[in-house]
Amino acid sequence: MRIPPLYRQPNWQRFFAGAAVGGCISWLIFLFMFGTMQERSGYLLEKQAEDIRKLKDKIEIWQEDYQELNKKNEELLTIQEIEVKLIEFEKYNITDRQSIFNTEEAVKEDLKTLLAKDLGTVYKNRDLVKKTVENKIININGKRYKLVVREMFFYTTISIEAELKLAG
Repeated sequence: MRIPPLYRQPNWQRFFAGAAVGGCISWLIFLFMFGTMQERSGYLLEKQAEDIRKLKDKIEIWQEDYQELNKKNEELLTIQEIEVKLIEFEKYNITDRQSIFNTEEAVKEDLKTLLAKDLGTVYKNRDLVKKTVENKIININGKRYKLVVREMFFYTTISIEAELKLAG
């Protein structure tokens, strides 16, 4: 098997020489274009990394400020409302809802001095609040009842659940 003797024909020699020179030129153009694109991509990546770094720093500063403001606001929280709910009054056959409402309002009236007080101060004196509610004697339908605090929740609203017991 032999290679055809095309090296003797100038047309073929020019074709192969042109293909080799064209291949080299196209390779150089490709390298230039690829290098330019890589340079742009590298610059874009660097810029984006810098933007991300700056934004992370800003987020960290904002979070620190937010946490400080939350701490200050928690210190400044005050009591804004008092809720009292009587439970288990049905076992004494009290069907008069007006009496239950009046009892709840009387307890709220006793605790109204807590309104606009600092939440921390009121929470520290929660035993005193509990004793204030439990020492109250209530007359409903000619019978004397006392209150027993079952649950007390403190936040901007003081929520108290109290149970009626016969006073002995």
